Amino acid sequence: MKGRVLIVAGSDSGGGAGIQADIKAVTALGGFAATAITALTAQNTLGVFSIHAVPPEFIAQQMRLVLEDIGADAIKIGMLHSAAVIETVAAEIEARAPGVPVVVDPVMVAKGGARLLEDEAVEALRGRLLPLARIVTPNIPEAEALVGEALAGPEAMEGMARRLLVFGPRAVLLKGGHMVGAVLRDVLVDGAGGEAGAAEIFESPRIETRHTHGTGCTLASAIAVGLAQGMDLSAAVARARAYVWTAIHNAPGYGKGHGPLDHGHTMRPVEGGV
Repeated sequence: MKGRVLIVAGSDSGGGAGIQADIKAVTALGGFAATAITALTAQNTLGVFSIHAVPPEFIAQQMRLVLEDIGADAIKIGMLHSAAVIETVAAEIEARAPGVPVVVDPVMVAKGGARLLEDEAVEALRGRLLPLARIVTPNIPEAEALVGEALAGPEAMEGMARRLLVFGPRAVLLKGGHMVGAVLRDVLVDGAGGEAGAAEIFESPRIETRHTHGTGCTLASAIAVGLAQGMDLSAAVARARAYVWTAIHNAPGYGKGHGPLDHGHTMRPVEGGV
């Protein structure tokens, strides 16, 4: 049940998010992870302390060499910090991976608050990358930044997800982790079959913990490997959410801040899970 996933994202020296989380998630779910690293970060559970950008031409070379030799059944996009990098990545996908499902996690701000996307790159994200996406997986602050307005409340999540479809992705998974309440709700709208399909609501018990570093990266990569393995989108999202929920439940408790998940669990069932 392999599935080749090319991950285009930044590195997290703390191992909880970014490329490190992506590789662990893809591997745990039975896939094969290849990478094109877009930036190096010096960070731990307390925050991001420095970012070293990788030149766009080197990012393109990493992608090209992987796609020409190993190939990919899905592509996962994470941290792309500048408009130039976004343009480079989009051009490589168009040239070398047409038809390959692309999962875009629009990383803008780290868990500790550090900006990971330059302000002028937001328009490039909307115009160049989202139209290539099989699915985009924003949290609420990211969706608000892309749409340009605040979410009115939980009942408005479906409407905001549908507004994001206007930018060209075939589907949107709007994640509700920033909302309050005992139940965490995500909304999936898949417009691939027409103007906009019916919304699908995913719910799970909220785990009260500070150990949630890398949840967005992990979820997007888990969805990507599901698509790479031939799962339909709804099933890929459901499995990915179950994987992330259990990884949070089993978090090892490392660090003084937002700690990492247990990426290495094997989808064993947990009472009360999803």
